[in-house]
Amino acid sequence: MSRVRIAVQIHPQHGTYEAIRSAVSQAEEMGVDVAYNWDHFYPLYGEPDGAHFEAWTMLAAWAEQTERIQIGPLVTCNSYRNPELLADMARTVDHVSGGRLIFGIGSGWFERDYVEYGYEFGTAPSRLRDLGEALPRIEERWSKLNPAPTRKIPVLIGGGGEKVTLRLTARHADVWHFFPKDPEAMAHKMAILDKWCEVEGRDPAAVERSAGVHPHLLVADLAKADAYADMGVQEITLGVGGPDFDLSGVPKWLEWRDRTNERLAG
Repeated sequence: MSRVRIAVQIHPQHGTYEAIRSAVSQAEEMGVDVAYNWDHFYPLYGEPDGAHFEAWTMLAAWAEQTERIQIGPLVTCNSYRNPELLADMARTVDHVSGGRLIFGIGSGWFERDYVEYGYEFGTAPSRLRDLGEALPRIEERWSKLNPAPTRKIPVLIGGGGEKVTLRLTARHADVWHFFPKDPEAMAHKMAILDKWCEVEGRDPAAVERSAGVHPHLLVADLAKADAYADMGVQEITLGVGGPDFDLSGVPKWLEWRDRTNERLAG
């Protein structure tokens, strides 16, 4: 089994870029495995017109700023960029980072982004159809680019839709991300993903599983944290927001990660 990783999702809102940059540096110094942002144009909570920054420009800066930690969007919205352009952007950030990009992608859902920036919102089914059409185009573009990506860029698909999203995950993804309310909810979705992997002819073990939680949750109830690891979740993602981007809860998770990896290896 792959080792359990700890990721942080640094919400790019309600704070200065200096504070965001400091949080990324702090996460890398702590030993966090992955730093994610998200791909939106307006805050998702708090003051709706508060400070907010664009995802891919930020990821290029993170790629230069850091040396070890993996980086990526959790997740980029397929609707906001031409698939070929998005593939090229990802390839470039992959090179800037020295091969540390995780390419997170989803179908999109935040209507204000679409309306304010002039994109057609459509419907949930139409956005999923668009995602299904875009993923092969992105993969094909990666095969044509010069220089090529530094390696096979890992694709992360976020979402829990049981009929379409999880099937696309089984077909295209190396990592699947979900925000479960509890371990039971995660186990239910994982079972459905396993079935879609069988349909698509993929080994379910080829798709790593990532669960998103609040950084200050579960550390006081390690039975729940252990349940995620024991069911095969390989990445725990902790969300932190501005203006302070408080990472004080992260060290306990890193201690739990190290103990868990020793236990699972033993």
